Amino acid sequence: MNELIGFVAGSLVAISVFPQVYKSWKTKSTKDIAISWSVINLVGQIMWIVYGFVIGSYSLVIMSSLTLIMNVSMITLKIKHGIFYHF
Repeated sequence: MNELIGFVAGSLVAISVFPQVYKSWKTKSTKDIAISWSVINLVGQIMWIVYGFVIGSYSLVIMSSLTLIMNVSMITLKIKHGIFYHF
């Protein structure tokens, strides 16, 4: 049951990032996304993945990895579309 709750929670977190990634990709604009938020979130997701391995939580590792991929996508778009253009 704990892993099911983890998968549901992780899915909601990953899904919450998707609309922003999609919008940024579609409009080719990341001016409203702070690079500091992206980097802090990236580090946090890596730490959640490590923690998930330590406690043996498959849901935490898998869902945090999915969110990490979304965050890397956002950082890639930010770099591609002008990280220094809008600070």
